[in-house]
Amino acid sequence: MTTKRNLMIFALGALAIASCDPVPSFDKDVIDATDIGAELRAAKPGFILGAATSHHQIEGGLTNDWTVFEQGTNDEGEPNIKNGDDSSVAADSWNRWPEDIASLETLGANGYRLGISWSRLQPTPGSWDQAAADRYRDMFDALNARGIRPMVTIYHFTLPLWVSDEGGWEWDGAPAAFEDFAQRAGAAFGDQIDYWVTLNEPNVLAIQAYSFGSWAPGVKDDMERATNVYAGQLRGHALASVALRANDTVDADGDGKATQIGIAHHVRLPQPASSYALDTALSAATNDYINDVVPRAITTGRLFLEVPGTITIDEDIPALKDSCDWMGINYYERTYIRADLSVSTLSTQYQPEGAEVTDLGWEVSPESLYHLLMRMDRYGLPLYITENGLADDDDDQRPSYLRAHLYAVLRAIQDGADVRGYLHWALIDNFEWAEGYEGLFGLFSIDFGGDLARVPRQASVDAFTDITGPLNAE
Repeated sequence: MTTKRNLMIFALGALAIASCDPVPSFDKDVIDATDIGAELRAAKPGFILGAATSHHQIEGGLTNDWTVFEQGTNDEGEPNIKNGDDSSVAADSWNRWPEDIASLETLGANGYRLGISWSRLQPTPGSWDQAAADRYRDMFDALNARGIRPMVTIYHFTLPLWVSDEGGWEWDGAPAAFEDFAQRAGAAFGDQIDYWVTLNEPNVLAIQAYSFGSWAPGVKDDMERATNVYAGQLRGHALASVALRANDTVDADGDGKATQIGIAHHVRLPQPASSYALDTALSAATNDYINDVVPRAITTGRLFLEVPGTITIDEDIPALKDSCDWMGINYYERTYIRADLSVSTLSTQYQPEGAEVTDLGWEVSPESLYHLLMRMDRYGLPLYITENGLADDDDDQRPSYLRAHLYAVLRAIQDGADVRGYLHWALIDNFEWAEGYEGLFGLFSIDFGGDLARVPRQASVDAFTDITGPLNAE
């Protein structure tokens, strides 16, 4: 029996047809009339509202697998990064981080998700750059002194060269290497940090880097390798979560809990392109691979990953079970799924004609965020929006986008979801991976060809402070 026939039988017979629970439609007049900040304060006391960044996208001055990839070309001879951009300077936040904290104060933010660089802190096996650690400590001290909770990501897509040279997350030793880094990070920063993000979007990294080939290391059409990389990251998370708990024993914020661990989990709402059985079945398969693998693993300890006809991983990892105290939600768009058995992912994704889209062509759908929050809440973990935002250079969409998506969060809380915070992507414009400097997400713009000053996108900053003011009112 051919692989394609096996895929067809699996898709039509073994997969449930994707279904969508009813979700509220969001009327703009209703959203505009809602005092979102005041209602969030009433519905969820202590709600965290702030912004997010990642180390590689803003710091500059790094050396890792991505900085090597940025200098390369693809199979067509074109630069791996649009326009030949690179992250060598980025927003220079390694040196200008006090300006970023000042920007957070302008927003009235009480939370900031930021990353630490594995390659900067541990450039060689067993090493530790104390000077770099001291600078991160200065950042964390400054945040804590201003009442801005630091939420620290220890892996956000980039690897030290000594790890990538061994094969990255395909290397059997990668989870243990990550465990060692987590142990050192917990010991170095645990007296300042309670909230940790072990992994950022392990599903996205696997697909972008090993199926689409647009991210380091640039492997195309290999969902078997992608799935092994996905699994390797989750094995690393299991070890890292134990290491963090053992080494961060100081309750930095005085709430009685020294270590609060999560994963920043990318979710999206896949919709079948049609009622055709294969479209709906592969939409369901995509739904499981993207949305359910991570929460299933961290709540049950079962790591189950499957690409029909290609690879199945099914193993019990005791350290995965209850490894997270909360789950991060990274949400950007809804996508539509059309079956295509000629590609490694078995389907292609697209946006419907006429949909409102961002500068990068991603559909704006706050209703989908509501749906996904209600769905992820079923796993029984507190939720934080660890990323949500849009590329919008001229700032004509972001103010309404921000209000609509925070309204979605408010509605989910009012309907019973335990959502405890929202961190907008991004605080400042940054290096947007393969898109270089074309995807501009910042509440504050950066003139990358000029002085790198943080300049408020005023309409968005005003929309943000319209919410933080009532939220933070006594």
